[in-house]
Amino acid sequence: MLSPAASVVAVPAAEPVRTFAEADSAAWLAALAGAGPDHDAALARLHALLLRAARFELRRRGAHAELEDLAMQAADDALVAILAKLSTFRGQSRFTTWAYKFALLEAGVKARRRAWQGREVVLADESWALLATPGEGPGHSAETSELLEAVREAIDTVLTPHQRAVLVAVTLQDVPIDVLAERLDTTRGALYKTLHDARRKLRAALTLRGLSPDGEETP
Repeated sequence: MLSPAASVVAVPAAEPVRTFAEADSAAWLAALAGAGPDHDAALARLHALLLRAARFELRRRGAHAELEDLAMQAADDALVAILAKLSTFRGQSRFTTWAYKFALLEAGVKARRRAWQGREVVLADESWALLATPGEGPGHSAETSELLEAVREAIDTVLTPHQRAVLVAVTLQDVPIDVLAERLDTTRGALYKTLHDARRKLRAALTLRGLSPDGEETP
């Protein structure tokens, strides 16, 4: 007679079942990372999807002028970015959803650049004077006036001319970061670093004066 232990049959662990979305994403990755007809077909399908997404975003932003040209540029750039970042896809969403966002981003960049085409970006050192003069308007309290005066003085004294110009262009003139990067022949990352450093300097200067960016005195 077999003992209870001897009668136990080992059952192999079941293979995890992939959802349709996971299988579809895996198929996309395999085709795009491969070569031959499957790769070419996947590229064509993906570019068509990106083009539709770019057209949608451009229409949503009201960029009707040169829409097809801008959409094609956005789809092309999005495709290049996706292929360069295939290894970063983690499967937290469907591959097509992940790829769609690249097209929306690129279309947004193209729309902003198109809107600023021919518009001047003023980067003069004295442009920080666009800040409201302390005491202007009925909504200015004494605390607000003091804070604005402190910010104006800090912008004039603690920031470099480049930090001053970038800060004012982005925060006061509403120049899109990608447009400014193009005009200054630099990168978005470099400008974000400049903005970060400028804001850090301003915060430190205000703190030394017992003020905070929220207009409250620091202890």
